[in-house]
Amino acid sequence: MHRTLLSSDFNFPGQKSRYKGKVRDVYNIDDKYLLMIVSDRISAFDVVLPRGIPYKGQVLNQIAAKFLDATSDIVPNWKIATPDPSVTIGYKCEPYPVEMIVRACLTGSAWRSYKAGAREICGVRIPDGMKENQKFDKPVITPTTKAAQGNHDEDISRDQILKAGLIPEEEYDMIEEYAMAVFERGSSIADSHDLILVDTKYEFGKMNGEICLIDEINTPDSSRYFYKEEYQERLDNDLPQRQLSKEFVREWLMANGFQGQKGQKVPEMTDQFVNEISERYIELYEKITGERFIRTDIENIEERIEMNCMKFLSSL
Repeated sequence: MHRTLLSSDFNFPGQKSRYKGKVRDVYNIDDKYLLMIVSDRISAFDVVLPRGIPYKGQVLNQIAAKFLDATSDIVPNWKIATPDPSVTIGYKCEPYPVEMIVRACLTGSAWRSYKAGAREICGVRIPDGMKENQKFDKPVITPTTKAAQGNHDEDISRDQILKAGLIPEEEYDMIEEYAMAVFERGSSIADSHDLILVDTKYEFGKMNGEICLIDEINTPDSSRYFYKEEYQERLDNDLPQRQLSKEFVREWLMANGFQGQKGQKVPEMTDQFVNEISERYIELYEKITGERFIRTDIENIEERIEMNCMKFLSSL
């Protein structure tokens, strides 16, 4: 099997701290920049699985970088450069405590709530008679709280956000406007590749008083895509949609008796399955971007990342 990057522990010039998320290792440089290394870790059901996926970090980082560049005319974003295929360096912003979930279709957790009888999700009214995966008349925003590490995000409405003073009204309205515009751009790009951008998560922050788009956007870890060509026929016949996301990993785990519940053990991930996941992520990259994926040399991945980052940091 190929080498993978499961964790990093670098010591960069000006480094103030290091934060390890489920997938990303984030280095604070001089309280001014964030150096984000996208590892090859993979999570499902809020659990980081024991084996890394070759090239996964590169796939996610490069998709996010492309979409940040493709939407920079809509809203400023945190990205400065990608000095390594698995690394993005950007400005350190003050994040808002809310994540913006934009949905074009009734699917995932929204569908589960709807199926259980809910007709209002995060303050958004959902009409009766909808089917799973059916498109809304226009995309909707269903915000969630931005949970502390180890906790689950929770649904929240616009009114609750404003009442709690989490975000000033004028800024929240601007964030909603940005989220919709970025989603529309992402949907247009997806459509050109015969895909439907079903739903996704956006995070925003502030830098020097200006609202900025932060973190990753429109990746298969933070988004769901359907194949456009088959969508309507599958919807009409109540068939599951073919989708581009890491849902196939969740399905494999569930089929092997794991849903992240207490006492459950992660099933063994064989070399063959790990390789299948890697190839699926590469397929996702090529389908979403319309470009061929170039596999970077990963034999000395830590040394490569350190060298590329040190070189770029010296130029800041």
